[in-house]
Amino acid sequence: MNIQNNLKIASRLIIKQKTIIAVVIILVVMIFTGSGFYTTFNIMELLKSAAVLEILAFGVTLTIICGGTDLSIGSSMCLSGIVAIILMDIIPMWLAILAGIASGAAVGFINGFFVVHQKTEPFIITLGTGILIKGLCQQLTDAKPISPSNTSFVTISNGLVFGVVPNIIIVTIVLMVIFYCILRFTSFGRNCYAIGGDYGVAKYSGIDVIRIKWLTFVFSGLTAAIGGIMLSLLLNTGSSIYGDNTPLLVFCSAVVGGTSFAGGIGGIPQTAIGILLFSLLDNSMNSLLISPYVQMLTKGIVIVLIIWFDCYARKRKREAV
Repeated sequence: MNIQNNLKIASRLIIKQKTIIAVVIILVVMIFTGSGFYTTFNIMELLKSAAVLEILAFGVTLTIICGGTDLSIGSSMCLSGIVAIILMDIIPMWLAILAGIASGAAVGFINGFFVVHQKTEPFIITLGTGILIKGLCQQLTDAKPISPSNTSFVTISNGLVFGVVPNIIIVTIVLMVIFYCILRFTSFGRNCYAIGGDYGVAKYSGIDVIRIKWLTFVFSGLTAAIGGIMLSLLLNTGSSIYGDNTPLLVFCSAVVGGTSFAGGIGGIPQTAIGILLFSLLDNSMNSLLISPYVQMLTKGIVIVLIIWFDCYARKRKREAV
């Protein structure tokens, strides 16, 4: 009897912490490969590669928890870097960076207006907004990469703290703590969960559902812009091709981490571990010189398995009730 109970407890733990377990398995396997995975340089590169997506995902998580979708984040990311680089020749660099961030927040504000105030379908309207912004980026750059004239631009993101940790990782950690506190310790965060759980109930209980859900889109655009600025800082370039596959990757990672598309479930740590899982997969398979085609196949298998575990857990929970 005790063995059966222990097996049930173990199965529940595996299903609930599936993404963390997948990360641990990869880390353990890489110990025995002799690939040089566990070097300071490689770990920092791993965290750097995940940082931009993590930043985008923090704002998107608010939108998903509130029951929304924002597929324009890739285009907002692209726009912010281009705006900052173009304006850098006209105004001071710090002001140009703020303008780039503001451009993303403006896109989020527009998305929120159409989705929340005008009650349009978020999937369609944000997809359309993303296409529109992408066209604007191509017009601004003539579909060619542009580089800043200010040489100190690239050092902001690539600088090192204590000579080891890149600035972009510090920025990511700070933003993660901020957004975690917003969701965990503020009435705004609690209301996001309430709206995602049941919009009608939240509305009739006195929550300002329009304002709060609108703000989640602004946050989504804001973090997309910050991520775009950091990407342009890393690469010292702005380009209209950035962010083409970013929305799908970010949303997929959020769901794999445990943030539900249905709304009302999830959080910043779950999304962060989902992003880390895919960055870890990419890094470890590159370290092992695995073919890109096999990498794509492996990531697809991981996505299907984790989502299947999630659906299975929800089914068992409904049956238990």
